[in-house]
Amino acid sequence: MNLQRTLKKEILCSSIGLHTGRKVNMTIKPAPVDTGILFVRRDLPEARPIPADFKMVCDTSLATTIGNGEATVSTVEHILSAFCGMGLDNAVVELDSFEVPIMDGSALPFVNMLKTVGTCSQGKSKKMLIITKPVSVKEGESSAMFLPSPEFKISYEIEFANRVIGRQSYSFVFSDKNYEDAICFARTFGFLKEVEYLQARGLGLGGSLDNAIVLDEERVINKNGLRMPDEFVKHKILDAIGDLFLLGMPIIGHFVAYKSGHRLNNLLLRELMRQESSWHILTDYDRQRTPENRSCRIPPFTILDTAQI
Repeated sequence: MNLQRTLKKEILCSSIGLHTGRKVNMTIKPAPVDTGILFVRRDLPEARPIPADFKMVCDTSLATTIGNGEATVSTVEHILSAFCGMGLDNAVVELDSFEVPIMDGSALPFVNMLKTVGTCSQGKSKKMLIITKPVSVKEGESSAMFLPSPEFKISYEIEFANRVIGRQSYSFVFSDKNYEDAICFARTFGFLKEVEYLQARGLGLGGSLDNAIVLDEERVINKNGLRMPDEFVKHKILDAIGDLFLLGMPIIGHFVAYKSGHRLNNLLLRELMRQESSWHILTDYDRQRTPENRSCRIPPFTILDTAQI
């Protein structure tokens, strides 16, 4: 189950953009082996494709934005999280705007689309990055690190002064089933005073109770409340999975974060790549079962049909 995968057929999707509030049309297309994830701006026909690569991150202030020259695509973390969660390696995402549609503020709609069309294996092994030594970054109270582990595991803790959120933590071992059952439904969240501030400045115009959890100082404003009591920390994990997928390959290691965000997640990947002695890349698990690699547990992907092409 460690072969690269792509879509069986195209996905067509339309929804509003978080910042413009305008309709965004998106097409997700199958792609050949070793393509990775490419974003294409159809509204900028001369623009170069933008690889989903941590080195392409150009802004992390409100979401993760990647760019190549003058072309940028914002809010890529939710769709990349879904791709990682469902084991998709190769796809071309075409958009007629600078932002990925926000959908319901989680990765669940993208997961459902992937399940509807299905994926197929492509006959070549995924590359996987094995963490061999600890790597960490810190800014103020926030921290993020990778630790050696035989599997991809995430432990995340958040802490907010807002009494509704408070302090939450969650830890899980990655698989597509665990991702779908526990993580992909968690929506983005924000505070009413911040929403009003952004919209007054022409940002977040597409944000609403239909695509975000909104809180005041005392309660969740959304009529139907939370999907789970720990939805806040689980959305942070959802974001982190998308941000870390910008490495371009699955990670075998333990990601541990405290009050981290898009910026720190990206800084961690950059620091990881600088410390070359802290990792190695496994290119063919079946033919390289050395003692060093034998204990690694490759994340299972069992939900989607993986008929060989």
